[in-house]
Amino acid sequence: MTTDKPLTQHINLVQPLAMADYVEVGGYQSVNKALQHMSAQDVMAVVKSSGLKGRGGAGFPTAMKWSFVPDFEPDDPRYSQDKYLICNADEMEPGTFKDRWLLEGVPHQLIESMIIASYAIGANKAFIFLRGEYHLAARRLQHAIDEAYKHGFLGSNIVQSGYHLDIYLHTSAGRYICGEETALINALEGQRANPRAKPPFPQVSGLFGKPTIVNNVETLSNLPHIINQGADWFKELSNNQDAGTKIYGASGRVQRPGLWELPMGITVRELLYDHAGGLQSGLNLKGFLPGGASTDFLTAEHLDLVMGYDEVSQAGSRLGTGGIIVLDDRNCPVGMVLNLLKFFAQESCGFCTPCRDGTAWVVETLTRIEQGQGNKQDLDSLHKLCDFMWLGKTHCALAPGAVEPLQSALKYFHDDFEQHIDKHCCPYHGHH
Repeated sequence: MTTDKPLTQHINLVQPLAMADYVEVGGYQSVNKALQHMSAQDVMAVVKSSGLKGRGGAGFPTAMKWSFVPDFEPDDPRYSQDKYLICNADEMEPGTFKDRWLLEGVPHQLIESMIIASYAIGANKAFIFLRGEYHLAARRLQHAIDEAYKHGFLGSNIVQSGYHLDIYLHTSAGRYICGEETALINALEGQRANPRAKPPFPQVSGLFGKPTIVNNVETLSNLPHIINQGADWFKELSNNQDAGTKIYGASGRVQRPGLWELPMGITVRELLYDHAGGLQSGLNLKGFLPGGASTDFLTAEHLDLVMGYDEVSQAGSRLGTGGIIVLDDRNCPVGMVLNLLKFFAQESCGFCTPCRDGTAWVVETLTRIEQGQGNKQDLDSLHKLCDFMWLGKTHCALAPGAVEPLQSALKYFHDDFEQHIDKHCCPYHGHH
């Protein structure tokens, strides 16, 4: 059965499909197909030609990431029986809730997907690293894992193929930093969730020093459909050069906040007005973050922008997770950025100075400005801090991500910052 909404066609948030019902609608077909009729290289080749990119925010080609896992011969001293697949389900980006929809609504799809990915990279152990607050998802995933074992889709000799795989659910004690894959690996090992220095990259030396692939929930969820329907089908789902569909979201003061699985490459206008119903009455669009809290603001002039990886980058932001956060004209942009920066300051792992001290300094400065106690020098400080915390100057990408909404707000909403300083108060007071 083909559909233009492969990831979400079987979602049921009230009561997700049990094993028998999931199999009836075509579930686990891809496991039979891949494990019985395809080699790991065949699976890798199909995924490569499908053009699937990572849906966790970076948009890196999935098959290329997999290809970095070394394939040593058994007589090589570096040979290791152990390779690991980790599903990153630590969804903590403010404004992003797409993975939760998949985890709670169709848990078997993720299990099926992880079998395919593990087989492709030659892993016999896989982990779901789940955000600790996702209690319902944890129960449903564990139930799906138990069912998969019972029906012979996990464990030894899956579908009589000789391949064996164990999947473990790990609920994280986590923080936002666990979304960074090496911090996630440290946390999974029982260590403090600090990002590691790279190289070595996890594909070569990851979990317990073994080759490890970390993929996002939404990325993995595409795999069964690509195996069943083929690479060309997947490419034809999209409206632009990025293949497949994407789960886009919209939050903020829109008529219908929510999630929609849509072709890759729809425009911002289509998402906000056709799907989210436009802004609530009496409000106008002032700006929006296109892909979660750690992306640069764009404004109403970008409404016809295509929501693809390259297009959003060229406009000066990032597609990120595809979850748009809307800023309306009655909400204070300074207050919004302060709110976001408080989050990033709290979630910094504290390892490097620019992030640990920089985020706290930004919060302190923005708080003064928002309370009407700022001065012109504060704006210079904020510009300097944006540079101080930028890419290449920090241990990982948390601080540069925190800088993105700040630097773009200073660019697009400069007048608002000035008014706070000139009027010694927040001009939005009363609407705040």
